[in-house]
Amino acid sequence: MVLVRGLLGDVLRRKRLRQGRTLREVSADARVSLGYLSEVERGQKEASSELLAAICMALEVPLSTIFAEVSEDLAREEALVLAHPTIETEVVASAA
Repeated sequence: MVLVRGLLGDVLRRKRLRQGRTLREVSADARVSLGYLSEVERGQKEASSELLAAICMALEVPLSTIFAEVSEDLAREEALVLAHPTIETEVVASAA
């Protein structure tokens, strides 16, 4: 099963790292705790729309750009699962 929160976290992390910024810098600019931002990036927490907007403002990236990248990543993951149905079972089993 592909979790959107995991894909969203991956996209946010990629954006931050491409900018050469630390979690601490982005969390301060977004006014969100360092720990919470870290959990969002790792896909452990669902981010509210307000929090996402604050993170996007801190990264100076439109929310629509983040969602577009999440959508592209999701489409790739779904295509992989459809092409190889056993992969999803293996991924879920290894995550447990």
